[in-house]
Amino acid sequence: MKLGMSSYSLAGAINSGEMTILDAIQWTADQGGEHIELVPMGFSLTDNPGLIEEILQKTEEAGIEISNYAIGADFLKGNREVFEQEIVRVKKEVDIANLLGVKLMRHDVAFKPAQVATIKQFELDLPRLTEACQKIADYAAQYDIVTSVENHGFYVQASERIQRLIQNVSRPNFKTTLDTGNFLCVDECPIAAVKKNIAYASMVHMKDFYYRPASSYFPGEGWFQSASGNYLRGAIIGHGDIHLYDVLHVIKQSGYDGYISIEFEGLEECKRGSKIGLDNVRRIWEEL
Repeated sequence: MKLGMSSYSLAGAINSGEMTILDAIQWTADQGGEHIELVPMGFSLTDNPGLIEEILQKTEEAGIEISNYAIGADFLKGNREVFEQEIVRVKKEVDIANLLGVKLMRHDVAFKPAQVATIKQFELDLPRLTEACQKIADYAAQYDIVTSVENHGFYVQASERIQRLIQNVSRPNFKTTLDTGNFLCVDECPIAAVKKNIAYASMVHMKDFYYRPASSYFPGEGWFQSASGNYLRGAIIGHGDIHLYDVLHVIKQSGYDGYISIEFEGLEECKRGSKIGLDNVRRIWEEL
């Protein structure tokens, strides 16, 4: 297992100007991270090719790897022409992943609000999502890149929907970026969902949430509601209500030995929250 950091965890510092992505790489190495996952928030590689070379130089200097390149995408917006334009755009992002030297790339596929994210609608949209993922995976195959879909949002989120898409796409280089926390967004037990999907994982994100039932009062700023109305708030990994030890036990027992990224999205200062989470995951993994 190689433990590292998603640049998303440090987006607060990057967006504020406190850090650059190059600083984030060095900071990750200084905390003992073995890799960094690049999520272009607070920086862009599509219109700044010089930054790609700077990132490559910095990771070499810092002695860490780039594990994954993770971008957004939505293949359900608009008509057929818009669909084809999105395919072209994501293929250009695959080219960037290749320039970065990564062999893993996550792209989203669609987002819908909880009230319309039904299984019936998912089945209706599945052919279009399948076609898009097949085209991107086939394009990425020339670079030996494995593409993936993350359990993300309210629509393509539940473990069985992720499996359904992977099986429909039916490409050896299309898998899932498995986020251990996001399953709570659709009220699925993270431990059970990780058990279901770890065999399909090309990449693992460790995330934690605080949880309050829908019957509780609204806890205030920083909280959002799951598909069924339960309240969630991002937490330092190991401080929240997801049973971190049990989740890591499932991952380790599965034989998974790839990259694990810390994804912190709590209210605490991002560097402190990210470091505590990194240390917690490392300590528990070594104890298991």
